[in-house]
Amino acid sequence: MEKQKNAVGRRKEAVTRVFLSKGDGKITVNDLDYKVYFPQVYLQNQLELPFAAIDGNGKFDIQINAAGGGKKGQAEAAKLGIARALITLNAEWRPALKAAGLLHRDSRVVERKKFGKKKARRSYQFSKR
Repeated sequence: MEKQKNAVGRRKEAVTRVFLSKGDGKITVNDLDYKVYFPQVYLQNQLELPFAAIDGNGKFDIQINAAGGGKKGQAEAAKLGIARALITLNAEWRPALKAAGLLHRDSRVVERKKFGKKKARRSYQFSKR
């Protein structure tokens, strides 16, 4: 095996670079432990989902560089990046990760604001008089 595998994950405006190597299960995000960087448990679970799909908890060290967007977008981008990095490591994990829905890039982004509107679709309040 090479020293390190890497992949990119994206969600909304968030972009994460994921570096995967053999280890004891340490996950760091922007040089912080992932439980410190993502204090909400449901965001921590997002990062652990790819390992649960392949029964690989505690076998890999992961270093994530996250930029842009919010915490939720970063967590979901990291989830995609981890799944992609695992496939580069072992292609036999692809069906399990695909069945869990971890290889799908969620392409939904915020709709732009239009002129003459308050938001993307919301109009200003109508006044009859």
